[in-house]
Amino acid sequence: MKGSFKLRPRRILSRAEAWACFSANLALPGSGSLAAGRAVGYWQIAASFLAFALSVVTAIPMLQWALSGGAASVQSPLGDPFEQLAEVWHHARWPMAGFGLFVASIFWATMTSMAILAEAPKEGVPPRIK
Repeated sequence: MKGSFKLRPRRILSRAEAWACFSANLALPGSGSLAAGRAVGYWQIAASFLAFALSVVTAIPMLQWALSGGAASVQSPLGDPFEQLAEVWHHARWPMAGFGLFVASIFWATMTSMAILAEAPKEGVPPRIK
């Protein structure tokens, strides 16, 4: 199978194709937008990959800190709770930012999917159930 990054020509999709694009956008933000011929899908995929990379790269030092006993010292009842919270925030802020960016890219792709579904013509009456 030959792969290509070339954008498909934009056309009116059937309702089933529009739902397939919606599902693809939930699995990987931007993929369904690209399948529907929308150039915004490139930006959505880039945002989701950036979010994944940011989360993975910044979670490694956070996990090292937590496993080395950093998290246990934070739970000490003798320390200042605001200092403890600041230390946890210092180690968790970038992984949380990556997660937030991923949620934003999913939201963006969902909005694009809803526009694709709105453009898809509604087909005839469904068959009767006997």
